[in-house]
Amino acid sequence: MEKTRAARPRLTSTLIEAESRDLSPSLNPTVILFSDILTPLPGMSIPFDIVKGKGPLIYDPIRTAEDVDQVTEFVPEESVPYAGKALTILQEEVKDDAAVLGFVRAPFTLASYVVEGGSSKHFSKIKRLAFSQPKKFTNSMASYINYQADHGAQAVQIFDSWATELGPVDFEEFSLPYLKQIVDLVKKTHPELPVILHASGSA
Repeated sequence: MEKTRAARPRLTSTLIEAESRDLSPSLNPTVILFSDILTPLPGMSIPFDIVKGKGPLIYDPIRTAEDVDQVTEFVPEESVPYAGKALTILQEEVKDDAAVLGFVRAPFTLASYVVEGGSSKHFSKIKRLAFSQPKKFTNSMASYINYQADHGAQAVQIFDSWATELGPVDFEEFSLPYLKQIVDLVKKTHPELPVILHASGSA
């Protein structure tokens, strides 16, 4: 695992070297550092795997309050140091030719995978659980945004991929409050950092 992690910033550097030659300042390009949507989970004591043809599989879905107690808050410096290194490389390579954009998953979307055990079309389990203890997901994603900003991200996008599966009332209960909490937490340490929300299918 450590060998794989160490290789990721070098791979990022190689990709940027190839792509940055085509950057045109007149296009005001943006470079975004993508990673797997569930990257933070191992650092929260939630193991998972990617199953070919099925997508992500959570080995031990969170179904009870006791399960939530076993989840640890995500510490990016310890769990994904390669992400910080990759962002630093990005910033050094593109300089003023492009803006560096980081990204995280919204608490509802991240929790949906964890509670449902993978991809879901109905989200029945997370609705029954009522997402009643979102603090660990909210704080973890705020920490991840701050970490990315500290390592070169000039803006960060929050992806709430499953938000459009919620009706307006459910969205205001299960997603919106925690998005606001993330922004409030981030603004305490990075008041000038632009935070962008993207909900798939909402354009």
